[in-house]
Amino acid sequence: MKQVAALELRSADLQSPRNNKEHHTQEMGLKRLIVRRGQPFALRLHFNRPFRATDHLTFVAETASAVIGPYTLKIDISQGQGYSMTHPVGTFILLFNPWSAEDDVYLPSEMLLREYVLTDYGFVHKGHEQFITSWPWNYGQFEEDIVDICFEILNRSLYFLENPVKDYSQRSDVVYVCRVVSAMINSNDDNGVLQGNWGEDYSRGVSPLEWNGSVAILRQWSARGGQPVKYGQCWVFAAVMCTVMRCLGVPTRVVSNFRSAHNVDGNLTIDTYYDRNAEMLSTQKRDKIWNFHVWNECWMIRKDLPPGFNGWQVLDPTPQQTSSGLFCCGPASVKAIREGEVHLPYDTPFVFAEVNADEVIWLFGDGQAQEILVHNTSSIGKKISTKLVGSDQRQDITSSYKYPEGSPEERAVFMRASRKMLGSRRASSPFLDLLGSGAFRDQPALLRLHLARTPEWGQDLLLTLHARRVPHPAHPRGPVGLEVRFCAQALLHKGGARQPLWRQTVHLNLDFGEEIRWPLTLPYEDYRNKLTDEKLIRVSGVAAVEGTGRFILVLKDISLELPHLSIEVSERAEVGKPLRVHITLTNTQTVALSHCTMVLEGSGLIHGQVSNDLGTLVAGHSIQIQLDLYPFKAGPRQLQVLISSSEVKEIKGYKDVFVAAARPS
Repeated sequence: MKQVAALELRSADLQSPRNNKEHHTQEMGLKRLIVRRGQPFALRLHFNRPFRATDHLTFVAETASAVIGPYTLKIDISQGQGYSMTHPVGTFILLFNPWSAEDDVYLPSEMLLREYVLTDYGFVHKGHEQFITSWPWNYGQFEEDIVDICFEILNRSLYFLENPVKDYSQRSDVVYVCRVVSAMINSNDDNGVLQGNWGEDYSRGVSPLEWNGSVAILRQWSARGGQPVKYGQCWVFAAVMCTVMRCLGVPTRVVSNFRSAHNVDGNLTIDTYYDRNAEMLSTQKRDKIWNFHVWNECWMIRKDLPPGFNGWQVLDPTPQQTSSGLFCCGPASVKAIREGEVHLPYDTPFVFAEVNADEVIWLFGDGQAQEILVHNTSSIGKKISTKLVGSDQRQDITSSYKYPEGSPEERAVFMRASRKMLGSRRASSPFLDLLGSGAFRDQPALLRLHLARTPEWGQDLLLTLHARRVPHPAHPRGPVGLEVRFCAQALLHKGGARQPLWRQTVHLNLDFGEEIRWPLTLPYEDYRNKLTDEKLIRVSGVAAVEGTGRFILVLKDISLELPHLSIEVSERAEVGKPLRVHITLTNTQTVALSHCTMVLEGSGLIHGQVSNDLGTLVAGHSIQIQLDLYPFKAGPRQLQVLISSSEVKEIKGYKDVFVAAARPS
């Protein structure tokens, strides 16, 4: 009887194009196999002879809770007794699978999966609660090298460097992976991706305002051997983390919290101080109210928590304070924050304070806090925002973080959380006794500041003070004299302000029931060179009530309008065909914009970035740029345009483009 030749593997086809499409990874490329856990994929194996009943093949299979990362696939061939040989089949990358009901990141909505996993662009909401701007951002999670950089990030973490075997074994756990990424996006403990800079000197790197997307940042970090990229602030940290988590397969979105508390001591109050000249004073306290703060939400099951806290979880890669010894934050259940369950991990008390702390504004003089001017229970945690699913619009998600301000439920949650956070400290607080007296609430006049016209950078700012006499126990009906001292200061993003740039004093005499409107002008020359790049001004007024020794505070924050970009594209966009782009910038300011540069970015439209020097744009003139792009991926895309100058750092625009597949030739 003729001996049968041993079964040998001649070739293997991993069928990457077919498998990647079925696993929603085709955007990462079709040349290598990238699959999601808990979902089958197909292989085609070619042997030296037909398969027989005595032949045995053995594959290694993993479950839906498998470790994410790169794998080597091998096949063990055995024939009869004693014969066995192992052949390499190929390599593949395994990701989380939000399409699988067995996966901890399962999200049962195709529309939400398209938005929070597959969409590679979006918006970061910035500015001020009354002047919210939508910044386009290129996440670019499917650029071909980004998935490798994401695992490089995990491999450079302190957890991996200290114990690689233990770290690898925990990469099946989305909670663990999220915490590692949160720590690695900042560079405070390690060679993380971004170095934070909240100063004004960005000469050693790139201003946080001048990034268009995550891809350039991640590529620079990897190309330089893991050296932190300069520089980031909260929206950059969060946008880069969104890229990494979506790439790994975790549904993720970017969330902005306006008037966000940074409450280091955990007492749920933020103190701000003004003097009698209406100047906001600097303080050595680390507690601050940020104009806005940006973090992430990732969708997951929390098996480490009691039932009821699955879903969106806050993760914050901005280095604010340590968690288990590293600068990271979360995951903190959004539902736990809403219900005041601040004992649940991770970092829930800190996030609760960011959206719920009270603001107390003090009058400061003679070296001490003298009087409470305002106690705001609802001024922190405003207009919590994210991108609306399937739209360029903003969605307000404040109600998912807290009950309506002032409602019985909201106050009950606040008291429940404060009991857990403050404990015995709460019972003996002279501040709470002072609040309880309520003496600061009754005032003989109401003061409001209103803008008389749209505030544009480069123009004088016109305001109107509205003053109205109201009943007061000490002055039931007679006239009241007010001396109102005004002060304007540039607001800093992380709270606080620069030195005063404008002052004015107004004397008013208000009869009972009378309302006075007093015009105020803040000249352009007074603020021209004194603002931060974010162009935000606080106008403060402290009114001394004659004959009472009491004071009234009035505040107005102003976000200055910047020049607008116009972007037009040709009617039809098709893969491989030229797409004509027209960009127009009109300098509506009264001064020239010098050293103008333009950067274009957009995954699927541009490989990397396109940069141009535009020179100087004089006041009242326009500049027009025309260029051709060659889209290389079909589907919905976004073109991001940033024009920066010495005077204005962030003139941003975008254009949504739908790219048709290439027509058959």
